[in-house]
Amino acid sequence: MEKWLVGVDLGGTTIKIAFVTLDGHIVEKWEIPTNINEDGKHIVTDITDSIHSKLNELSEPKEKLESIGMGAPGFIDMKTGFIYHAVNIGWRDYPLKEELEKAMGISVIVDNDANIAAIGEMWRGAGDGEGNVLMVTLGTGVGGGIIVNGHIMHGTNGMAGEIGHITAIPEGGAPCNCGRTGCIETIASATGIARISKEKALQDTSSSLYALFQENGVIKAKDVVAAAEKGDQAAIETLDEVTFHLGLVIANLANSINPGKIVIGGGVSKAGHTLMERLEQKFKHFALKRVAEGAEMKVATLGNDAGVIGGAWLAKHNR
Repeated sequence: MEKWLVGVDLGGTTIKIAFVTLDGHIVEKWEIPTNINEDGKHIVTDITDSIHSKLNELSEPKEKLESIGMGAPGFIDMKTGFIYHAVNIGWRDYPLKEELEKAMGISVIVDNDANIAAIGEMWRGAGDGEGNVLMVTLGTGVGGGIIVNGHIMHGTNGMAGEIGHITAIPEGGAPCNCGRTGCIETIASATGIARISKEKALQDTSSSLYALFQENGVIKAKDVVAAAEKGDQAAIETLDEVTFHLGLVIANLANSINPGKIVIGGGVSKAGHTLMERLEQKFKHFALKRVAEGAEMKVATLGNDAGVIGGAWLAKHNR
């Protein structure tokens, strides 16, 4: 019997689940809502019930499943699958691996959600199987994963790859959710771009961004890119500021780890080629020439499937 791996990607609003072949192809994928009531105590049961009902629907036995790999938000002990704190879920000191193994009866491995997205892109996405990958995710926040010689970096207590909290502005930066100021997350995330473009638009009322802000109360990354492509000065200045700081951070990381692929994911990466072009220019300006020559910068290709495919890769290597 050909076995399947199970990839699970736990988010604050939905849980994505997939049955994946041993070579990384999705057989079936679906999602269920994340029930965060009572501090997330129903989540493991919901995942277990959903997997069993999907097996029944496909007329497949439970023995078809080899192992489960799961990504979860928060601070995680990789060895034990213990969640120290997952803010959006309500878990604190929660033995996720142990609970899911008890419920499913097969082995489970747990990692941080940003790490499994990076692994997914390495295995079946923009990473093209390259063993040295720097993944940067630009969404509501800035996340990332660092893969060296085919292994995701965790560090001494699971904090490796917290790219969003590299300090970009040492003095006088915007406040960050982590309690400090000036993190790259306050600049290159969707919220950071919205903040900077708003500041620029309010200084230049002739900008199309100003009119957009008056109308909608918010400016999105794709609006900034579209306005910059039409020559809007406030939009061009916003993109220059964002890509300057992000390009510098990525170059410093690349100088340290020498990646073959730099994968940019998250909603902001889809804002348009102008943003990516400028980012690549800034990166090449700051990186060592040989490091820049060895690194190909690409937009992530797996979208919402990155997490479940990365989870499946973890499951495969945990058998």
